[in-house]
Amino acid sequence: MKVNVSSEIGNLQGVIIHHPGSEIENMTPQNAERALYSDILNLTVATKEYSEFEGVLRKFTNVYEVKDLLIESLQSENVRRELAHKVCTNEKAMHVYDDLLELNVEDFTKAMIEGVEKKQDTLTSFLSQERYSLRSLHNFFFMRDASISLYNEVLISRMANVVRAREAIIMETIFDHSDTVSAKTVNPINYKDFDPEITIEGGDVLIAREDVILIGLGSRTNTKAVDFLIERFKESKTTMNIVVQELPYKPESFIHLDMVFTFLDRDNCMIYEPLIARHNKYQTVHIRIDNGKVDFIRFRNTMMEALQKLKFDLKPLSCGIQDDLWIQQREQWHSGTNFFALGPGKVMGYARNSYTIEELNNNGYEVLRARDIIKCRKNLDDYKKFVVTIDGSELPRGGGGARCMTMPVWRDKVEW
Repeated sequence: MKVNVSSEIGNLQGVIIHHPGSEIENMTPQNAERALYSDILNLTVATKEYSEFEGVLRKFTNVYEVKDLLIESLQSENVRRELAHKVCTNEKAMHVYDDLLELNVEDFTKAMIEGVEKKQDTLTSFLSQERYSLRSLHNFFFMRDASISLYNEVLISRMANVVRAREAIIMETIFDHSDTVSAKTVNPINYKDFDPEITIEGGDVLIAREDVILIGLGSRTNTKAVDFLIERFKESKTTMNIVVQELPYKPESFIHLDMVFTFLDRDNCMIYEPLIARHNKYQTVHIRIDNGKVDFIRFRNTMMEALQKLKFDLKPLSCGIQDDLWIQQREQWHSGTNFFALGPGKVMGYARNSYTIEELNNNGYEVLRARDIIKCRKNLDDYKKFVVTIDGSELPRGGGGARCMTMPVWRDKVEW
């Protein structure tokens, strides 16, 4: 399947996911913060919740497990060598390079995701508080961040934290070498204008329309990444609009734009209203690129105003209860705006955000429980607009929702 994604809501034909495994338990309260968690997770509960999420996806579309794609991509010894060298060099772990190459493809793949434990063959390693030579990818089930489907290409992310850098290296390997999913990859490090300070993650990039993308500017994505994209769009000689929304650095629930804004339908979006719809200290900037040059860069009062000027006719729905800041904060904290669209008006999100789900229901979205879909008690084809609710007590504590856990590779074109 070739990558083809030109919106956030087009009918989903293919998506990459990663079912969380032992890697999410390979942490302690002492190193959870280093792993970018605010708490440790229970694997049994998280797996049960994720199975609901995955089960609904499989009822609707083609689902590709990243582990299977990586195994397929690593059939060549040369590709394994290249990946091992990149990872070991980046993580200063060349002492495990030869050991990795002795593994079969399945065990090599497992090592890339679940980590490699240190050999306790020296006093230094025996006494070390560090258990791993290559640490586990605790965040990899948040598939959205390490690579970004941009139209017919895949932008390889520059992760803001080194603990996640291997995820992007793996995704580049997959898109370069898999027969199942493929695309031209765009990696900032391969360009002459590369700035090593660039950081960009997929949760901050939303494709609003073929000529409009939204980018969050905060703790994970910076201005230099936006500048890099401006240069790439200038090369295409087409008209492109970039709407940049500045985000708070604290609390950590604001790490990505999709934690405060997601598209639901042609005429609906879910917003964290205090940031997205009210004038505040966080800046919104509209950049227009036309015929190979920057046409203008202008401030807008809010992101909703910027979208309106771009001819979007959107009714925003509020995460939590409008004008009740406490409830808005509580539900935003647990990914209350982070919905994933299976198609126009067909979305998935956490059941725990009850006020947000009620807001959707009041605006014409039928509320369907994931377990009813999986057990064939309800058929998605019977509903024009719906929200599938996923039971989530453990997964939200990892810091993301339904959009965070998906990497679309093909969406049908939307007729606006």
